[in-house]
Amino acid sequence: MSAMTAASAAHVLLPALSGTELTQSLTSFEEFVSGRILIWLLLAVGLYLTIRTRGVQVRLFGRAVHLVARSRHQRGSLSSFQAFVIGLGGRVGTGNIAGVALAVTLGGPGALFWMWIVALLGMATSFAESTLAQVFKIRAPDGIFRGGPAYYMQRGLGLRGARGGTARLGRGMGVVFAAMLVFSYGLIFPMVQSNTIALTLNEGHRVPVATTAVALMAITAPILLAGMRVVARVTEWLVPLMAGVYLAVVLVVIVVSAPRVPGVFADILAGALGLKAGLAGTAGGLFAAFLNGTKRGLFSNEAGQGSSPNGAATADVAHPVTQGLIQALGVFIDTIVICTATGLTVLLAGPEVYTPGVEPRWAETTLVQHALADALPGGWVVWFMSFVVFTFAYSSVLGYSAFAEINATYLGGGRRTGVVLRLAMTAATGLGAVVALELAWVMADIALALMTVLNLIALLWLSRWVLAALRDYDAQRAGGASEPVFVAPGNALQQDGRLIEVRSDEIGFGAQTAHGTDRLLVEKAVPGGGHHDRVEHRMSESRQVLPHRVGQLGGGEHPDLRGIGDDVLQQRVHLETDELDRHGVHTGHTAR
Repeated sequence: MSAMTAASAAHVLLPALSGTELTQSLTSFEEFVSGRILIWLLLAVGLYLTIRTRGVQVRLFGRAVHLVARSRHQRGSLSSFQAFVIGLGGRVGTGNIAGVALAVTLGGPGALFWMWIVALLGMATSFAESTLAQVFKIRAPDGIFRGGPAYYMQRGLGLRGARGGTARLGRGMGVVFAAMLVFSYGLIFPMVQSNTIALTLNEGHRVPVATTAVALMAITAPILLAGMRVVARVTEWLVPLMAGVYLAVVLVVIVVSAPRVPGVFADILAGALGLKAGLAGTAGGLFAAFLNGTKRGLFSNEAGQGSSPNGAATADVAHPVTQGLIQALGVFIDTIVICTATGLTVLLAGPEVYTPGVEPRWAETTLVQHALADALPGGWVVWFMSFVVFTFAYSSVLGYSAFAEINATYLGGGRRTGVVLRLAMTAATGLGAVVALELAWVMADIALALMTVLNLIALLWLSRWVLAALRDYDAQRAGGASEPVFVAPGNALQQDGRLIEVRSDEIGFGAQTAHGTDRLLVEKAVPGGGHHDRVEHRMSESRQVLPHRVGQLGGGEHPDLRGIGDDVLQQRVHLETDELDRHGVHTGHTAR
């Protein structure tokens, strides 16, 4: 679900515990920032990255599907598939149902078209932020990688040769981003999701909200307290199950309504281009279709918001671009597949349920429920929608927990902090079921907007790293590599021939990688951000230089640094150009 519109979408079960005037003022401010500034910024960044990557989301789409199909292999941290479903669980929520129904109501059938366009652009944005998360990730003591916007803000802007002010700026941006994410995703947005679950069960099945609160805490606490690996295992089966069941039912609706499908797609195109005035939504006109479609598309798939990269960083993959492609496919599934399924369900319903430009009798989730019942009559629809709302919302809570924990770690939290955070999330899940803290929800939406701005600035600033990694990936595939491997010299970024180094600075568990054509640097990590020994060791044996595949370095090595033999465990290794040349290995040929 998009948490961006959570406050407006959530219903109040008990009176709000906040000042009405303050809440309204902050809501107006958040709507202005999100609707008048952020939406255009997200579109601009998505278009820029699409152009600079030469349409990576289109030209490597088949590759992304292939990678997801074989992504369950696990080498130490979480598998690529587990990282994918954690991110997808955070993306897919009740906004894929209620939000889409609202967008179609306000913007007409054409809103769905603009969702598609936005999703295509968002795939490039998601690719970039997830690739950066992989490039700058670190390995924590529990063996699971940590990374995301806070990490690449600090580590990327703190490169060797950067001015001190820039490095401090990166650290400050990272701290602010992480703090806002922990507040919003760790405490407030779980309340939004549980509130939606409680309302659905109360209205559909007369389940008391207090009962729902206790039940949610009972099933949430054991999973969260067990740690991120258990969260990953649960989402690994829950997310595919919920998405598969929902799409299967919608597919039946499409088959039953097959004669009307071509006409609906014609209405979508005509409404998007303003060709038929009768297809306008209740907000009226072409701009309404564009605005509602783009807002729902952007805020549903969360591309650019900086949440999903936290999950992407946990994957153990051979090349950063691999996970970037996989996470980009998550945007496709969220918006073009699931949001489209919801939109088609509403548009295929009879005129007594939905008519373009006419205010429907029902709103949001209830509208989708009656649209399903229109095609597939029966009392089962109520139970089915309860299942969909519960699984969509609950998977979001699990995804949020991973995002929050990763950023709490960045802020210096240890094991005890992690336990406290999980207990607080459990309590927030229960509290959200029985009371709507509207002021807190609006403040979280504002925090999310500011997080998104910070993340987009970092994406543009560090986009050269994304492009370098992508060039390396493309070059290796063109050279015949079936699984490209990330080697530091192959991702070299040179500025006037100078070596550019990624440093951990104050980040705990940090490992460093120097990128440049003149040498390859590996530094052994020390816990807690302590100092590193600067002992250099010259390598002389050819068997130690750039073997075909990498072994795991000892300690907390940079997880994506490949090309060093298992026996190279020194604290710092310099492989000079003349040494590489003497052994017949060119630094630009990473596949060798």
